[in-house]
Amino acid sequence: MADPQVITRAKEHFGKVVEEQLERVERLKRNVAWVDYSNVQPIVIGVIGGDGIGPMITAETQRVLEYLLRDEVKKGKVTFRVIDGLTIENRAAHMKAIPDDVLAEIKKCHVTLKGPTHTPEQGDGWPNIESANVAMRKELDLFANVRPVRMPDQNIDWTFFRENTEDMYAVGSQGINVTPDLAIDFRVITTQGSERIIDAAFAHAKKTGKTRVSIVTKANIIKATDGKFLEVAARVAKNYPGISWDGWYIDIMTAMLINEARRHEFQVMALPNLYGDIITDEAAQIQGGVGTAGSANIGQQYAMFEAIHGDAPRMVREGRAQYADPSSVARAAAMLLEHVGYSELGKKLHMALDVCGQYERKVVLTGRSTGATGRQLGVYLMETV
Repeated sequence: MADPQVITRAKEHFGKVVEEQLERVERLKRNVAWVDYSNVQPIVIGVIGGDGIGPMITAETQRVLEYLLRDEVKKGKVTFRVIDGLTIENRAAHMKAIPDDVLAEIKKCHVTLKGPTHTPEQGDGWPNIESANVAMRKELDLFANVRPVRMPDQNIDWTFFRENTEDMYAVGSQGINVTPDLAIDFRVITTQGSERIIDAAFAHAKKTGKTRVSIVTKANIIKATDGKFLEVAARVAKNYPGISWDGWYIDIMTAMLINEARRHEFQVMALPNLYGDIITDEAAQIQGGVGTAGSANIGQQYAMFEAIHGDAPRMVREGRAQYADPSSVARAAAMLLEHVGYSELGKKLHMALDVCGQYERKVVLTGRSTGATGRQLGVYLMETV
């Protein structure tokens, strides 16, 4: 028979989680205006190196960005700011996902370009602090994780809109070990959170001339939360009569992306956080590896652009950091340019990455001394762009 005290503790824990999320829903109901970058001068671009190979690949990408924006920097329209301190050592010392002084510096920037940061896991020797990425998304309300995958030679042009602040990631560190034999984690999906990510996907489709948005869930099994996401999608879709929409289960969608006869049919996809985390890595691998894909984390007041891969500590330990591929952060930089109003420059960088990584490939990185360095790729990109 269950111990009543155990059940009471679990109820109290769950009650606290529910209370926090209800407060969050009320915050989501407030209307916050989007930043108009045409009225911002200078636009402050923060550069966060992060952990492992992060400082190396963000530095190379910063060089490319500064090259592209050299005239705007001279005019005082854009400025760069390097932000230190978002390292696992500093985060562990402060026992915070983002130390207060580092967060204050981030908030002084309009957008940030970020390298990968290490997230502690069981047994790795670091304290159990929250992911810096998850914390930043929460603190800055970066609700839309946008990940494009482009393979022009295969007629693939996908854009994934992954909800960024809810699902398992919202309360993933607030689970409870009820007993030594029973562990329970929580999942959160809200009407407001679903509406804004799905609307962003449809708005992107309309803006870019796409005609189809695919909603990815497991609503046949996860009926309450995924069911809500799908229900909201049906309602939002009515606001976009020129765009068709369909629903897919996550397991089938992972199979469809490797179906060479059908995968080119997909255009824009919107999905909850955990499914988006998994399937965008699959899509990146199809493109050429997670090192080739970047992502945008967009909110109404702030935006952060980053690589989608980890910090590769083994490369650093083995003295191979200089051979790390900066393409993922460079893709993110192209999205950053588009976000702050430099669409043509962003397009040029995307095209240069296509040429350098998929067509000419005069510079090939292998992650080892058998290939080129990240610096050599950066030079190649600047010559190509």
